[in-house]
Amino acid sequence: MVEGKNVYAAIEALLFAAGGAVEFRDLRDALEIEDDALRKALDEMAELYNAEDRGIRIARLEGKYQLCTKNEYYDELVRLVNTPKKHVLTDVLLETLSIVAYKQPVTRQEIEKIRGVSCSHAVNRLVEYSLIQEVGRLDAPGHPILFGTTDDFLRSFGISSMDDLPVISPDRMEDFRREAEEEAGVINVET
Repeated sequence: MVEGKNVYAAIEALLFAAGGAVEFRDLRDALEIEDDALRKALDEMAELYNAEDRGIRIARLEGKYQLCTKNEYYDELVRLVNTPKKHVLTDVLLETLSIVAYKQPVTRQEIEKIRGVSCSHAVNRLVEYSLIQEVGRLDAPGHPILFGTTDDFLRSFGISSMDDLPVISPDRMEDFRREAEEEAGVINVET
């Protein structure tokens, strides 16, 4: 029995945490309460939620119970759920993404060779953001995954094709290479 605690609050906590529908017997067992007492509490809570100016209700679904939003708040829910998520692209993610964009198809190992550090987290995050995807496998030992950009990448950066990417001059590429080597301590910088 939920001793010293509000039974309503305990039911609400269980239904909220479960997220989906919960069997009556599971609620009963978790609360260690008699069937009649639980049924009475659920019915009273359902009446309270319906009578009060609340956005949630308790739905009864074939012997299961679930906390649900009230139908009259559907429009607000749709606006929230359909709000585009803003992804934060850190410098590391942008570097990794630019390597994929300019070198695709490219393996994780090739990206790491260019960056000089592990890029597993960055690649996984870019895949999660749908900016890059697996485009095949390299015909080499281990068959490493090849990555390329997605249509979401094009949309996100406002370009219609990869041909719209800025062209980097060979001189500028050499500057980038030299800066990267200096940062990695590969060459000595004369002052």
